[in-house]
Amino acid sequence: MVPFVSKFLMNAGVLCAGDSTTFTFVNKCGETVWPGILSNAGSSQMQPTGFELAAGASRSLQAPTGWSGRFWARTGCSVSSTGGGAWTCATGDCGSGQVECKGSGAAPPATLAEFTLGSSSAGRDFYDVSLVDGYNLPVLVEASRGCAAAGCVVDMGQRCPAELRVGEACRSACDAFRNPEYCCSGAYASPATCRPTAYSQVFKVACPKSYSYAFDDPTSTFTCSGGADYAITFCPESAPRDILMTKLLSFFLLMEYSLKSASDSSSTSTPKPTSSSTPSSTSASTSEPAGGMMLADDAWLASLATGDATPTGRKVLFLSFSSIAATTAYILLLLP
Repeated sequence: MVPFVSKFLMNAGVLCAGDSTTFTFVNKCGETVWPGILSNAGSSQMQPTGFELAAGASRSLQAPTGWSGRFWARTGCSVSSTGGGAWTCATGDCGSGQVECKGSGAAPPATLAEFTLGSSSAGRDFYDVSLVDGYNLPVLVEASRGCAAAGCVVDMGQRCPAELRVGEACRSACDAFRNPEYCCSGAYASPATCRPTAYSQVFKVACPKSYSYAFDDPTSTFTCSGGADYAITFCPESAPRDILMTKLLSFFLLMEYSLKSASDSSSTSTPKPTSSSTPSSTSASTSEPAGGMMLADDAWLASLATGDATPTGRKVLFLSFSSIAATTAYILLLLP
């Protein structure tokens, strides 16, 4: 934990006296970000609704008791040379044409920090970090009073399936394919019918303390006693061991899914991603691989997924790499 955040947590009671909650935004990215703020309908409005936060800078804002809404970071913002010189962002743009969002939310993909504050100091706050609308940068939420942290602290851009990738961001499967099964809509609009998919599991393995799909409540919603204060860090450091474990688990999951997809590809059709309206969408892949999803830089996995390997070869590859991944993960768990 960085010294600034440690100091924030130790002095939370001093930072926030009375009936309000202090949100401290910390930018540990290597570039400027522009946090956006959207208050939920019926909630008191926070001000400002957007601001600039330089690399290495921090800023604290007050939220009234009972406030609910979301925060996110916009990236790559500048005045456009076309379209009348409007102010736009590469990711997380709220479409206001200016720094403040003024009641507009983030265009996906965007990592969201969501809060519902208690109506009194005796109540409870609820908070989470959501990847349901995709991912654009790592976010960590830390609470005072010893409450649990939530967030996605790894770079999902490096492990995003190729068909979901948009520049350095990662779309959700819902946004990419518009499939009710991925969107938890229509016949899938309940926890009983909308289950985790291979795509949502990639997000969950990488970021176990974040929402990976709409009904991912049990492991993704956190609570804290009313009167707590919160630090929201963009691009926090993640431990090298955690990164390695995440890569291993993601690798194992993709191997398992690719093997299954390869065997099913002859009898099932695969959805195609829809086009994205975000400015950086031109760099995204426009079709899902024939046999299932894959990481863009894993050529051997591509051949496995598309069926270029024989069935026996696929099984041997899967069992071999599964054994390696399981053994390595076990060794890592034994390390201090």
